[in-house]
Amino acid sequence: MFRVGRSVAVAALAAAALALTACGGSSSDGSGGSGGSAEGRTLTLWHYETGNSAMGTAWAQAMKDFEAGHPGVKVKFEEKGFEQIQKTAGMVLNSDQAPDIMEYNKGNATAGLLSKQGLLTDLTEEATKRGWDKLLSPSLQTTAKYDDRGIMGSGKWFGVPNYGEYVMVYYNKDMFDKAGIKVPTTFDEFTAALDAFAKKGTTPIAMAGAEYPAQQLFYLLALNKADRSWIDSFQLYKGKVDFHGPQFTYAAQTFSDWVNKGYISKDSAGMKAEDMGVAFIGGKFPIMVSGSWWFGRLQAEIKDFTWGSFLWPGQFAPGSSGNLWVVPEKSENKDLAYDFIDITMKKEIQNLLGNSGGVPVAADPAAITDAQNKELIENFNKLSTQDGLAFYPDWPAPGYYDVLVAGIQELINGSKKPEEVLDEIAQPYDDNLADIGN
Repeated sequence: MFRVGRSVAVAALAAAALALTACGGSSSDGSGGSGGSAEGRTLTLWHYETGNSAMGTAWAQAMKDFEAGHPGVKVKFEEKGFEQIQKTAGMVLNSDQAPDIMEYNKGNATAGLLSKQGLLTDLTEEATKRGWDKLLSPSLQTTAKYDDRGIMGSGKWFGVPNYGEYVMVYYNKDMFDKAGIKVPTTFDEFTAALDAFAKKGTTPIAMAGAEYPAQQLFYLLALNKADRSWIDSFQLYKGKVDFHGPQFTYAAQTFSDWVNKGYISKDSAGMKAEDMGVAFIGGKFPIMVSGSWWFGRLQAEIKDFTWGSFLWPGQFAPGSSGNLWVVPEKSENKDLAYDFIDITMKKEIQNLLGNSGGVPVAADPAAITDAQNKELIENFNKLSTQDGLAFYPDWPAPGYYDVLVAGIQELINGSKKPEEVLDEIAQPYDDNLADIGN
């Protein structure tokens, strides 16, 4: 949240249906991957990236490399939807249908919760032995480690990210040029651009209220009034958060105003991330505020206009390491899962990820050849250098993703006033603080 967010938007299936499609591999000696011949073994892998995304491209190659280096072992890849895994992971990983390795959302409410429930394997020893702790900077390790309460930033390794991500502004250069609007460099210029498009009869921002994009824009607005201390209080429970303070009050009121001014369509309340992305790719909106996970797909699919991207005009933006490779505690092939993670951290896969429109964490900078990709990575480095990675709004509390979806939908359709929405999103957050003893 992420992101929480993803370019894949498959409808969440019932837990029973998910369980039927899942099939955990088994080691030949029944030892849970602690030894024995590799012959005839299967590594069952789940992730939710589209095939033409940067991660999908890089991980497909990693699967080929894995099989080449593990004669007799097959990778059984099962593509899932982000929402599908988000809603059912706890149930599936507590059953005998768990995969051997899966992509999972980082943060307290997701990976942290599963680690606290004992559903994820402690990867601390492997991280040290294989040098993952050397490849990932301290800031990127924040989302890999969780304490006994499931709070990120310290404790044991329960996941390994092999890419970075951040939320930015994508824009249709042709639509900007036709409207005579310059690319904004400040927040005032950004809102002026929104207003100019709206006055010309064009809804400027492609939006999806039914999934992560709307809550991430809401959070961006709050971040424009925030500092690092406020972010740490909200995300890491290092201080009291006032949901009627200047940060969230500004976010809720401004978001509501933007809907009323025509910057965001009221119809977007029911839209999903895929709907938003397809609309932007189709040239229907001049702006899409979303994550770097879209970058490779936009490169692959936009053919009819010129597009670009720029950092959100402010110090902070949602961002962090990418999502995590996690190894379920019930994985029957843990040794193979560790080997696969290791391959995704190799220079060859990292370079491919970077050249496919992703943000690698261990690539050779000289190996990134595309100018657009270089800019993507440079902007991430700039945001990281200015201490601008602010994590994601749904991370602090279990179930908070759905709370935020519902609250922001109410802002879009006008069914509740901003102050009422703030009350609605404050209660589950405060309840969670009470549950963990804060």
